[in-house]
Amino acid sequence: MTLSRIRIGSAPDSWGVWFPDDPQQVPWQRFLDEVSGSGYEWIELGPYGYLPTDPDRLRAETERRALRVSAGTVFTGLHHGPEVWDATWEHVARVAELTRATGAGHLVVIPAFWRDDKTGKVLEDRELTAEQWRHLSTQTERLAREVGDRYGLSIVVHPHADTHVDTEENVTRFLDATDPDLVQLCLDTGHYAYCGGDSVRLIETYGERIGYLHLKQVDPAVLAEVRTDDLPFGPAVARGVMCEPPLGVPELPPVLQAAQGLGVDLFAIVEQDMYPCPPDRPLPIARRTRQYLRGCGA
Repeated sequence: MTLSRIRIGSAPDSWGVWFPDDPQQVPWQRFLDEVSGSGYEWIELGPYGYLPTDPDRLRAETERRALRVSAGTVFTGLHHGPEVWDATWEHVARVAELTRATGAGHLVVIPAFWRDDKTGKVLEDRELTAEQWRHLSTQTERLAREVGDRYGLSIVVHPHADTHVDTEENVTRFLDATDPDLVQLCLDTGHYAYCGGDSVRLIETYGERIGYLHLKQVDPAVLAEVRTDDLPFGPAVARGVMCEPPLGVPELPPVLQAAQGLGVDLFAIVEQDMYPCPPDRPLPIARRTRQYLRGCGA
């Protein structure tokens, strides 16, 4: 099946980049060189401040490598209610401005972690109250309106391990509580499998809410250990829970075919979490993954 509606890209995450600045991460110039050399044409910005934040410089660096930007990423804690709006908007506006300047059309919104992804420290209860669910839905809709009106971007909310929008039950609750004309999902196949969800079923059930894809897989054997030990997400990644396709789950061809069947243009951005990792590890994986996805029709 030719995946004519799917545009494939990659992201700093696939090069072990989780933070704006970290000695364990490859320099941004190397990421851009290698992602382009792997055959990708689309990238995400990654953590704000990793790539140049001067729009002119960023455009020059991406254009000379024949790269285009599909999205920026923001982290939010909107379930805390209106009192966190100003601080949230300060962060979002900065990222949205740069994202718009690159010509991208999406802003990936990741909910706050309930435990620290590095240390595992519990930051708050892992379950939201009814009031917090109301805050999450209403404040996300407000964010979508503001980002759309001011920057012309569409938000796509990213269900993520160790956040409150994670399992099939919680993702469904979030979708049912938010306006489909405002709020769409960034379906991350790896995170959704990590949390027990079925990506194909989600696409088939809530297809009109799928606005963006992240492609990754989990190693079932490592995931079983993670669940037994109740590992936080960061240590789970360090143990290798996210793996190179096609070595894990979910199978990506059925996911891509289901997405193609929606009849809309979608970005599908490869994100293989592997922080921290040796600097020479990402490039061969990226090349093999790009070749594998070509074999899937992308």
